[in-house]
Amino acid sequence: MSDLRIRPAGHEDLDTVLAFWRTAAEGTSISDDRDGVERLVARDPEALLLDERGGELVGTVIAGFDGWRCHLYRLAVHPDHRRRGIGSALLTAADERFVRLGGRRGDAMVLVRNERAQHAWRAAGYEPQEQWRRWVKPLTG
Repeated sequence: MSDLRIRPAGHEDLDTVLAFWRTAAEGTSISDDRDGVERLVARDPEALLLDERGGELVGTVIAGFDGWRCHLYRLAVHPDHRRRGIGSALLTAADERFVRLGGRRGDAMVLVRNERAQHAWRAAGYEPQEQWRRWVKPLTG
């Protein structure tokens, strides 16, 4: 882990991140495009965290804080680099960011069908809250 480098993404990283998510992330989002990620980085330049090993992108997490709640999205580790502590390192960096900002509790959106992710989040100390249901509505301009 000596070559570990976790840092916020910059605008120059966005195409690499989008290509990475196509390989490493489970599922897609309506915001998984250049415009969506550019808005994220412009609004909160420290939210999208990248983990690089030897100059190669191997993991990401979005650690968003809206002043009220801490939200985690797009925890993704390249398939060739899983089970090496990358996800844990990214979540530790996200937790540290949240604490610095005054956050009190982190939450994560995890696909129900992604059993590997369910295990990873449990191992990181997160618990499902079955009493909650996510409600969504696509917005049109």
